[in-house]
Amino acid sequence: MTPLAICNGRLIDPAAGADAAKDILLKDGRVVEIAAPGKLKQAEGAEILDAAGLIVAPGLVDIHVHLREPGQGYKETIATGTAAAAAGGFTAVAAMPNTTPVNDSPEITRWMQAPERGASIRVFPIAAATRASKGEAVNDYAALKSAGAVAVTDDGLPILKDSMMREVLAAAARAGLTVIQHAEDTHLTKSAVGGASMNLGPVSFRLGLRGAPPEAESAIVERDIRLVAELRDARAHLHVAHASTAASLSAVRQARRNGLRVTCEVAPHHFLLTEEHVGFYNTHAKMNPPLRSAADRDAMIEGLLDGVVDAIATDHAPHAQHEKEIEFDLAPNGVTGLETALGLALRWLHAEWKMPLGRVLSLLSAQPAALLGLKGRGTLTVGSFADVVVFDPTAEWTYRATESKSKAKNTPFDGWTMQGKVRWTISEGRIAYTNPS
Repeated sequence: MTPLAICNGRLIDPAAGADAAKDILLKDGRVVEIAAPGKLKQAEGAEILDAAGLIVAPGLVDIHVHLREPGQGYKETIATGTAAAAAGGFTAVAAMPNTTPVNDSPEITRWMQAPERGASIRVFPIAAATRASKGEAVNDYAALKSAGAVAVTDDGLPILKDSMMREVLAAAARAGLTVIQHAEDTHLTKSAVGGASMNLGPVSFRLGLRGAPPEAESAIVERDIRLVAELRDARAHLHVAHASTAASLSAVRQARRNGLRVTCEVAPHHFLLTEEHVGFYNTHAKMNPPLRSAADRDAMIEGLLDGVVDAIATDHAPHAQHEKEIEFDLAPNGVTGLETALGLALRWLHAEWKMPLGRVLSLLSAQPAALLGLKGRGTLTVGSFADVVVFDPTAEWTYRATESKSKAKNTPFDGWTMQGKVRWTISEGRIAYTNPS
């Protein structure tokens, strides 16, 4: 592997507290030297990347993606999903287990990481919390962790039984794994006549669609926090996936005040869009949890700005075109997001709402890496993995879904103006994506 020297850029590394003009040398997959511009001592023979006018930052880390393999390669593959991730500045993604079959075994966990999958960047599998994600029996977490799993979750099939969730939290704590919960009381969102397809409110009434009440999410968040408190095990870590309601963030905020290890993530679509974006039955605005009220959307922004939100995660959920081109009620939930997360965060959180650039990057790199214990990632210090994103912070561009590296085009952000153009994404010292324009 040819060494890379990234020169003349502005290095921003929130985890290290760095924000200065620096040159950085990458060799054998690691950061080996950081120096003032023109002062690298070991750069002889290195390929030079001129980052003048650009930001050099830790590669982004997405802790919530759906890569669809094994079993659903017509939607996305690990190769196409990670190509999209690299184009968006991501150097590591954590893949959810709702595959076919469900990733509940060391064999599938290892299969997802095999070189034959053709990943452009590093994939960290998240394994099923219960066998086949049926909520009835806990998996062997030690074996899954040994195979490379970095957390456990039943994802879109929330663990509803108190006794089972208590057992999962205890077993994961012993294994040193985070429990990620898709918080949804399905007793409130599904019925004999069909499930809810959007947020319960005036828009759902106007469209004649079944609505999911916000309490369906917050009730499970509050229940899970209570179980963590009752467990009395400092190792227990509950992470709330794709929080979308003000009540959920309020519960997380209080849990942290009480000293509990409870964290949460928010997706760009939940801090930028509301239920009004469903418009005239737009299936590209259908996801679970659904787009909420303006008040809930504003609470997500407040949570990002005041620090209660620990990470921005895309919940990248690709679907084939024909699956979204049907009645709203019948269309699958989910939108893509790997290529738009950075551009949206810089355009809105930084430029519009004045979040410091370092904080934006921390929410997309250092903090998600820390949540899953990905040591040596989310930072650019000597000895860390050579995971880097280099981008132009002032460049404005328009996202076109038809140009996506993903197999899927189901995005609500087609045609949106983004800020911050990725020039290079470098994964463990290898250029995974380049855009000279």
